[in-house]
Amino acid sequence: MTPADDPTTLPAALHQLRAAVEATRLPLDTPDAPTARSARTELLNQLDDYIIPRASSLDAPLLAVVGGSTGAGKSTLVNSVVGEIVTKPGVLRPTTRASTLIHNPRDERWFTGDRVLPGLARLSGADQGEQDPATLRLVSSDNLPLGLALLDAPDIDSVVSANRDLARQLLSAADLWIFVTTATRYADAVPWDLLHQAAQRGTSLAIVLDRVPLDAMEEVRSDLAGMLADQGLGQSPVFAVAESKLSADGMLPLSEVVRIRGWLGSLASDAHARQIVIRRTLDGALASLDQRANALRNASSDQVAAVRALRQAPETAYAGAIEGVKEGMRDGTLLRGEVLARWQEFVGTGELLRQLEAGVGKLRDRVVAFARGRGKQEPAENLGEALHEGVAALLLAHAETAAITTVRQWRALPGGAPLADGHKELAAVSPAFHERVERLVRDWQGDVLQMVRDEAGEKRSTARFLAFGVNGIAVMLMIITFSATAGLSGAEIGIAGGSAVLAQRLLEAVFGDQAVRTLSMRARARLLERTKELYDAESGRFGTVLDTVTEGATDRDLLGPALQGVNAAR
Repeated sequence: MTPADDPTTLPAALHQLRAAVEATRLPLDTPDAPTARSARTELLNQLDDYIIPRASSLDAPLLAVVGGSTGAGKSTLVNSVVGEIVTKPGVLRPTTRASTLIHNPRDERWFTGDRVLPGLARLSGADQGEQDPATLRLVSSDNLPLGLALLDAPDIDSVVSANRDLARQLLSAADLWIFVTTATRYADAVPWDLLHQAAQRGTSLAIVLDRVPLDAMEEVRSDLAGMLADQGLGQSPVFAVAESKLSADGMLPLSEVVRIRGWLGSLASDAHARQIVIRRTLDGALASLDQRANALRNASSDQVAAVRALRQAPETAYAGAIEGVKEGMRDGTLLRGEVLARWQEFVGTGELLRQLEAGVGKLRDRVVAFARGRGKQEPAENLGEALHEGVAALLLAHAETAAITTVRQWRALPGGAPLADGHKELAAVSPAFHERVERLVRDWQGDVLQMVRDEAGEKRSTARFLAFGVNGIAVMLMIITFSATAGLSGAEIGIAGGSAVLAQRLLEAVFGDQAVRTLSMRARARLLERTKELYDAESGRFGTVLDTVTEGATDRDLLGPALQGVNAAR
């Protein structure tokens, strides 16, 4: 079993943490998401580029990354320290666009594979591709001591964002960061942001102060030393390079780089000193994992909460729509307007109401005579059509309100506004909704007709049943389904409310009062059941949008257990 396979070893625990970071997605565009995603990418890169490979091979050469601002002289310094042209300084800004790694020939095996910086393609020898930030040019030099590698990185303040990102990635892959600045730029904000990050993560650091006028040497060095001490970097060695004329081949005078070359050579030759630097940087990187991974956990938890709230919004809105439909069925809304007019024409409300006021004892005997004498009154189909239109309008109105309400709530919730803006169709009912509503009402009316047929049984041949027929009795059952006086007032109570009472009395004359109550409850329940299915499908549009965005995301806490494993293995 290799260390990477043994779950008790640090490399294996780090691999598990890396998998947990990879699986922790931040799909919603919440206000904090861009920062959290950037931090997640940086964490993945450092795990891949430095922490895992270094923890797996502590005896690998020390990698010193030379980084700094545009035009600070990084490439010139690298060439001068190595003693030959191994990387070409650029003329145009940004001066260093790609990366060059210089190593001793006997250390080549450590860098040709994907042990470190696996995301960069390897090139060797010729200059081809050296301006491509996605490549790492490997240069072998006998002048560089065994156990040490130098990496000339792109500018940390490059005008090209890809170069800036790569520079930060390479600095996170370093055992030792050699920060190169100049006498005129050492106080710039961008480098100090990175220096502060290096201090927080325990990265081993050396400072090269380049192009310092001799008459300002002590003043500049003293000021820089004070700034380093303020940032907790007072122990970092500082090398000052005086402003000098370059040699014909672009090299600094040997006298200006001899101290840097000697210091790096001593690190390379002294295994104990080299291990101190490596261990300090690795321990600092490992110590930073808790804070960084926990910040990612918090961001992931915020995303889970945001997804939950976004899913709850349509559920609440469409539940409210169902309640609205129920209220519309109770408050007599559907017994107004066209339905009321058709009902009056169908049964001649005034005449039968007068008969009801006289007493209901002889109603059963009057039903047949009344029904046979309706003459040219409105047929049941027209009343059923008016009910159909009223029910469809009720369902449509509450569905439209639910869609608008959900979109409004999404816009107020974290991560919801971009989804609403990207799916403007959600603010209205779906294109096929009107057709589905029409079909629902027709199917429900068919349900009511079947209820009447099933309940009638042997009563189909009775005079009371034949007086109105299946359709007539069915529409009266629909009238009862939407009957109540709670929402009516004034004359409406006497007309709409009285009409509902009339329908109930007529049906009781056919089926009996208990059967009528049962039938009306079943009809109401069936309509609500169909409506819920319809609204669930409408609500599901919002869930589909969320599912598309959050596909592959999980609300499980993978980072917590993985962190515990790393801390236990350290």
